[in-house]
Amino acid sequence: MIQAISILLENKPGALMRVTGLLSARGYNIESLTVARTLDPTLSRMTIAVDVEPHLRRQVIKQMNKLINVLQAVDLTDGPAVAREMVLLRVRAAMESRTAILKEAEIFGARVVDSSLEGFAIEATGDAEKMNEFIDVMSSYGEIEVTRSGLVAVSLEAKKLRLSPPIPAGVEAGRTQPKDRNGVLNA
Repeated sequence: MIQAISILLENKPGALMRVTGLLSARGYNIESLTVARTLDPTLSRMTIAVDVEPHLRRQVIKQMNKLINVLQAVDLTDGPAVAREMVLLRVRAAMESRTAILKEAEIFGARVVDSSLEGFAIEATGDAEKMNEFIDVMSSYGEIEVTRSGLVAVSLEAKKLRLSPPIPAGVEAGRTQPKDRNGVLNA
């Protein structure tokens, strides 16, 4: 079963590799992965769709929350959340089909982002099932090229993120820098 996981992590080199490494080391297949900075440039939000057996979902979240750089991992699979995917689709079709293609795009809430003599580039967003259906319909009109964003999701729960207090200056990885007898850091 596909599990949707939202992860808030520090925007640091190696953070993405740790998360994907944990999943691949345990034999889980990542279906999609999206990641971008948040409003705080030191943090990123990652959304992962991963194929996990239902009885192992809680264990995956616990393992994610133990990773270095991960501030919070949350399972969005069954909770109140909004999940979307974007599809950019290029359809090449004869002139006779163009009106029908535009009507179908409108039905799916898609919009044309580019038009040429050969066809259209169309952008659509929605849940994965709707995007699969959109692709199937468009493929009936001619040759298509498809690019998908992967799952992007946000929880609708009113939970506040609880972070640990900041680490005092001079304390790194459990070690303190030496201080003189007046409590001043030695350089």
